[in-house]
Amino acid sequence: MEIPARTGEKKDKNDESKLKWWQLSLIGVGCTIGTGYFLGSGIGILKTGPSFMIAFILAGITAMIVSEALGKMFIQDPQKGSFRTYAKKAYGRWAGFSSGWVYWFSEMLISGSQLTALSILTRFWFPNVPLWVLASIYAALGIIVILIGTKGFERAENLFAVMKVAAIFMFIVLAVLVLFGFFGGSIKDFNLPNTTNDFFAKGMIGLWSSLIFGFYAFGGIEIMGILSMRLQHKKEVTKSTTVMLIMLTAIYLISILLAAGLVAYDQFNSKESPFVIALAEYNLAFFPHVFNAGIIIAGFSTMAASLFAVTSMLVTMAEEGDAPKLFTKKSKLKVPPFALALTISVLVISIIISRLVPDRVYEYITTAAGLMLIYNWFFILISFPKLIKATKFDHIKRIFAMLLILLAISGTILDKTNRMGFFVSILFMAIVIIVILFMRKGNKKNKKKNELPRGI
Repeated sequence: MEIPARTGEKKDKNDESKLKWWQLSLIGVGCTIGTGYFLGSGIGILKTGPSFMIAFILAGITAMIVSEALGKMFIQDPQKGSFRTYAKKAYGRWAGFSSGWVYWFSEMLISGSQLTALSILTRFWFPNVPLWVLASIYAALGIIVILIGTKGFERAENLFAVMKVAAIFMFIVLAVLVLFGFFGGSIKDFNLPNTTNDFFAKGMIGLWSSLIFGFYAFGGIEIMGILSMRLQHKKEVTKSTTVMLIMLTAIYLISILLAAGLVAYDQFNSKESPFVIALAEYNLAFFPHVFNAGIIIAGFSTMAASLFAVTSMLVTMAEEGDAPKLFTKKSKLKVPPFALALTISVLVISIIISRLVPDRVYEYITTAAGLMLIYNWFFILISFPKLIKATKFDHIKRIFAMLLILLAISGTILDKTNRMGFFVSILFMAIVIIVILFMRKGNKKNKKKNELPRGI
């Protein structure tokens, strides 16, 4: 979240408040890892088996190409609006409008996804409580956080980010100890696929349909573009994002390899974390409780941060004429009431959906959120050559990444559950296009009114 510069502050103090490249890398890791990884990766494994690791590798490569393109645009022209501003500069107002609203909707879906994931994880202790009841409780707590605007929230977010990474490392360490004979385990418990059929348990179609869950685990790299404004040395943005993505990919692959090796792929589901399932058979009674609690606290922080982001982004878009002006109005609590009301409305819709389709709601929302995120990745890649003098290799990488994005999008059509998320994303894109057409029609009318009669 952007922190305004203080007037009258000395230069050295201002420099101290800036981020070093490695600090931005760590923040990026914390912002990107979410319940989509902790819970969504289990769905990915179930759909394709151990080959889900390929989905992570392809998503990681795509994320690196996208972040490199965003980084180069930032180095040449640092902008607070990041990808949204670059889209507007490359193609005009319609592109900035589309990029902003697509990102807003993706963040709202992420909030809904986190909300559902938190509710699913909480049912570990309260299995008989309906999903929508738990979702309502977490939504209320998230809104309270926005209204209170607690001081030190940023420090708390950093602490929660450390907890996410610590939870993954805890799993990795415990899994390795199990393989060395601790907690009733043995190296014989670890089974790697011996044949191609074992590795691609559901064939190439299974891998194709699971790609979106690999991509969703990297959703959040766009935040690096926004936070780059706080770097001490702007040219180090590429180094920062590259290190962050290498760290992230390594953490993902190691943890998924261990989880998939300890349990048969068909044991995973969308209601439990794959890491809890992987260690369920060992003498680790404390692990599910500690791990679940860690994920819930960290997941709540991600949801609260997303709610802050979408509410403030709506105000910014309204100020720039890309959203109704009423969203700029503020109340006595210094919170934009109409922007907050829209945020609450979307959360209520998420809760209603969890009431109507509790068994599949997480997959629906996660698929739609993942698609909306990578639509914006596509925007970044098509904006890049318009604003930067790209080399031949830049174009090759860009086209390769765009093909992988299209592959992930088309893969959602193949799976019955994923298909619902695809249709949700297409519906929203259609709404954005219709609004753009009406805006253009309105602009043409205004131009005609403002034109002076000839001869005057």
